[in-house]
Amino acid sequence: MPELIFDSWAQFILTCGVLVVAQMVYVLFGFGSGLISVGILALVFPDIRDVVVLLLLVNLPAEIWVTWKSRAEICWRPIAALGVGIAVGIPLGAMVLRNSEPGFILTALGWFLVAVGFVFLRLPMAGKNSPKTWAAPPTGLVSGLLTGLFGTGGPPLIVWYHLASPHKAAFRGNLMTIFLLMTFVRVPTYAATGMITFERMASMVVVMPAVFFGGWLGNRMHVEISELLFRRLVSGLLVVLGLGLLLG
Repeated sequence: MPELIFDSWAQFILTCGVLVVAQMVYVLFGFGSGLISVGILALVFPDIRDVVVLLLLVNLPAEIWVTWKSRAEICWRPIAALGVGIAVGIPLGAMVLRNSEPGFILTALGWFLVAVGFVFLRLPMAGKNSPKTWAAPPTGLVSGLLTGLFGTGGPPLIVWYHLASPHKAAFRGNLMTIFLLMTFVRVPTYAATGMITFERMASMVVVMPAVFFGGWLGNRMHVEISELLFRRLVSGLLVVLGLGLLLG
């Protein structure tokens, strides 16, 4: 048997349980996997790099599958414009993180998500307040800054596609496409720095049944729930994410 990152069966079983829930949420909504997984697994793994690399690898199949399944819903021009801002923002965020204490930004982000989640409950259906094209690079810039600072650049993209995407499939597909493109950059970067090890790759393989089961549950729920319920659940998850940041 290859060496794994798990110290005990209890740690392995907990990881599988967390990944079932995280992948269910990720495939259902197109976001939320990182907060759920990192928030719990960071408490039981002594090396946070084990958690970060494991999540990067196990999210890849869902990102590829959802992007392919939603390919007819994907709008590449906004993704390209958002990507320009993200590419600029990530190194800037890393620079801020290295040279200052950005805790106040995290607190502001938490309150922002809570407020936006409640506001979204009162807005008309998504797609009726589509953001302007010129707003894509600044949105991507903020997302890149947050990614460089905290490794979580999803919130601005969630707001963008909640306003821009009239259907749940388009919302999920476009979000997952951007995350997939980010993964394609992160994987070789992590490999070049030696973070993707045989031990972590082997650990990914043994948890994949839990990952696939969670993804299957999430897709079943995504197909069956109504557009209105999906919108309300997205708003609720934004509030939960914001409260998680504030409490964390």
